[in-house]
Amino acid sequence: MTTTAPRPTAGAPAAHAPAAPAPGTVPSTVPSTVPSTVPDTGDPRLDRDSAVDVPALAGLLLGHYPELRRQARALMAQDRFHGVPGLPMAEHRTRVLEQLRALAAEGDVHRAFPTRFGGADDHGGSLARFEELVVGDPSLQIKAGVQWGLFASAILHLGTDRHHDAWLPDALSVDVPGVFAMTETGHGSDVSAIGTTITFDPATDELVVHTPFPAARKDYLGNAAVHGTAAVVFGRLVTAPRGGQPVDHGVHAVYVPIRDRGTNALLPGIGSEDDGLKGGLNGIDNGRLWFDHVRVPRTNLLDRYGQVAPDGTYSSPIASPGRRFFTMLGTLVQGRVSLDGAAVAAARAGLAVAVTYGNQRRQFAGPGGDEGVLLDYAEHQRRLLPLLAETYAAGFAHEDLLAAFDDVFSGRNDTTESREDLETMAAALKAASTWSALRTLQTCREACGGAGFLATNRLVGLRADLDVYVTFEGDNTVLLQLVGKRLLADHAQELRHLDATKVARLVAERAADAARYRTPLHRALQTVADVGDPRRSAGQLRDTATQRALLVDRVETMVAEVATALRPARKASPEVAAALFNGQQHALVEAARAHAELIRWESFTAAVERTTDPGTRQVLVWLRDLYGLGLVEQHLAWYLLNGRLSAGRARTVTSYVDRLLARLRPHAQDLVDAFGYGPEHLRAEIATGAEGRRQDEARRWARARRAAADAPVPERRTARPAG
Repeated sequence: MTTTAPRPTAGAPAAHAPAAPAPGTVPSTVPSTVPSTVPDTGDPRLDRDSAVDVPALAGLLLGHYPELRRQARALMAQDRFHGVPGLPMAEHRTRVLEQLRALAAEGDVHRAFPTRFGGADDHGGSLARFEELVVGDPSLQIKAGVQWGLFASAILHLGTDRHHDAWLPDALSVDVPGVFAMTETGHGSDVSAIGTTITFDPATDELVVHTPFPAARKDYLGNAAVHGTAAVVFGRLVTAPRGGQPVDHGVHAVYVPIRDRGTNALLPGIGSEDDGLKGGLNGIDNGRLWFDHVRVPRTNLLDRYGQVAPDGTYSSPIASPGRRFFTMLGTLVQGRVSLDGAAVAAARAGLAVAVTYGNQRRQFAGPGGDEGVLLDYAEHQRRLLPLLAETYAAGFAHEDLLAAFDDVFSGRNDTTESREDLETMAAALKAASTWSALRTLQTCREACGGAGFLATNRLVGLRADLDVYVTFEGDNTVLLQLVGKRLLADHAQELRHLDATKVARLVAERAADAARYRTPLHRALQTVADVGDPRRSAGQLRDTATQRALLVDRVETMVAEVATALRPARKASPEVAAALFNGQQHALVEAARAHAELIRWESFTAAVERTTDPGTRQVLVWLRDLYGLGLVEQHLAWYLLNGRLSAGRARTVTSYVDRLLARLRPHAQDLVDAFGYGPEHLRAEIATGAEGRRQDEARRWARARRAAADAPVPERRTARPAG
């Protein structure tokens, strides 16, 4: 399975570094109190002159679509596209709808659509712009995703030219705010089991859309509560050709008007209910829909992959119902791709705030009397810098995912295998990045203390808005199960062309490898190689090939162990097979998680290779090593239990991570400035330099007070009275 799809020249600093950055995208320069030199760690490779070329690194991070991202950021720098903390829900919803219509008019948000509808057939560029909306207001980003990424895209990808001509213009202009009605209250991520029915009536040449029981209501739908006037409804298509036995053809989609466009009143047979106040994203009018035998013309069926003739005869270019279902859903993979990118953007914004604040906020007096800045404390570095490394890895992996997405949807590399690779990669990275964004934003909030809890500094708002990202467009745990199943399928494919003797030999070799890794001899060999010198051990660990081997081995071993445990299921009854699979579910999810970590590390490594400035490259190598060895440290129990690391080398992992943190500390501000978000994007008072000015004022006062002749003497310095 392909894990990355890098373009040879995309993201190279020389190609993408802006000569004159657009207004609103220049990394903010703030007062910094970081040390001027890298601390001496005893490493002969340490280059004291290492420095980050921030504009070049910013160009690298802009990825394949630098100008489109700059344009989107310039738009999001404008007050009219900003969220307003504490705005009442009804006003927030109205504001976001107005923002959406402004984007439709001037935001170049139709790039993914055909040129005849004002688009540019540019799928990757469209998502690159879309992802940047999160820094304006996540509610706006998701509202745009519902309107164009789901509703309009379903019409485009599941419909045909007549559907495009009839409905796309109004969907693109937001004259028809649209609903993507797939998820149901009772089935959530299990789309194949939804209960809504779409039954063909040959007597009237109509489709009858019906909600047969309460749990089949469509739920959590953007635009459903107030604004939506039409919906793409997913349900089970049922036909009875020539009056014969009804046949369920599985999940299909149909275009259904739901409100009068003039009065906004619900149409006959349509039920709706507001989901109300949520934990975040309250600029979106999420709600429920249900249908009481609602009739629409047969031609409203979005029938690219399944057609119904006037006599009720069903036909499809894809014979297999299972493949047809996954093909239809696969056309909508862009939602997961875009959430991956938006989560990266939100994490970057949070880190830019927290690192800037940590470089200015002072606390706890040192030996010289001055308080130290937070980021000089080792534990503060431990909290933030590994997350910074992870966010860099996530960003580089997203650019590779975006390239793969564009290759498939542009038609340059649209094969069954490439689509399956794209879907697997999107599922893995969407799960990884949305979870890590939540961890990052929460840690950034805590690292900023009480200031981080103030709504005006945005961290709590971003955290609340991003919360639901982990469960929509596919619950993360379910997505990782899909990734794990693909890994198992690839593992089985590897064995398919081997005869029984070779399979037995391969299994025996893997068993022998497992036994060898777990023996004291293997661990002793590592100790001998290190000759008791921690620097030798660190030298092994920082080697790119060693890190790759450790990460790859973990994925391959975990997948092979699950495959071995499931082998009896092939000859077992369905009940026993299901129980066996259920027993391995956690192991399968963990293998998929390890696979996502490997994808990110590989993308980070490829980006390092594209970096030409020596100082920037060195700092990125340290940051990549922090990410890779941070993963090893995180999973140290696995490496020890499976004999991949000796106890001595395992101890070196943590000590070397600490050394990397010390090396990276002087470059932390440059690394977040390279994200390219200025004060107008972050909109956090603690990231504007104000905290640095407050601290300077406090230090001046303290110094003057200490120097004054009448300065109070600390009690501990006063002599105790005699007797």
